[in-house]
Amino acid sequence: MTSNEPRGVLRPSFSEGQFQHLRQTPSAALAQFVAHYWFVSWDLRRCQPQQQATLPHPNVHLIVERGQASIYGVHSARFTRELTGQDRVFGIKFKAGGFYPFYRKPIAEIHNQALDIPSCFASGGEDLLAKIEAAPDFSAMCDAAENFLLAYLPKADPKLNFLDQLLTDIEQNRSLISVEDLITHTGLDKRSLQRLFQVYVGASPKWVIQRYRLHQAIAQVQAGKTCSWSDLALELGYFDQAHFVRDFRALIGMTPGEYEKSLLSAS
Repeated sequence: MTSNEPRGVLRPSFSEGQFQHLRQTPSAALAQFVAHYWFVSWDLRRCQPQQQATLPHPNVHLIVERGQASIYGVHSARFTRELTGQDRVFGIKFKAGGFYPFYRKPIAEIHNQALDIPSCFASGGEDLLAKIEAAPDFSAMCDAAENFLLAYLPKADPKLNFLDQLLTDIEQNRSLISVEDLITHTGLDKRSLQRLFQVYVGASPKWVIQRYRLHQAIAQVQAGKTCSWSDLALELGYFDQAHFVRDFRALIGMTPGEYEKSLLSAS
């Protein structure tokens, strides 16, 4: 299945030039480990450079671009890049926890870091890079990525099903707004919960909760949903508007109101 819906992209469209964001789900054999494959391309020739930013998620990515293939751990800050000319990027977004069975080390060890492919997948990186760069379209890139990962397919891990459901609960259940809420929700003690996230996810439970709540706020602003910022802050589990605005500005680089105005001016 392919989707054109961008996720975590602060500028879903530009006023000039061409920008494309595609996604495709993995095969059933890899569904426990991989969230989706993604592809971004742009053509800004004869256009002004455009700044694009993407938001951090609790996921590891394998990214192929500009003749290199690298693995990126969970990053705590937004990623900002100036887009110029014409280019493309292909990526594999692993599910939260889904990279651990391949890596077999605590994912927290690669927090805010990048690895070369052989650090995890022996000598397969050069072949993957060559096949993706030679692929004529996104579908062929996904096929190359599928075959690569299937060659290293780990055993099923029962903890991944638990994590997948827990991350879904955190994302969808807005009453889960603290680590204490997760302890009650899961029945795990605090140390076990934090250890699980350190080993499998690479980010703390508190960080994951906050990021999902801010992602929801950003999605509402992008959808043009006008509201009281204090009401939105309470809806997302913040005690007051000031804390919400502080976290929003730290992640986005501007207040909710400023971000809303920037979207309107760019449309």
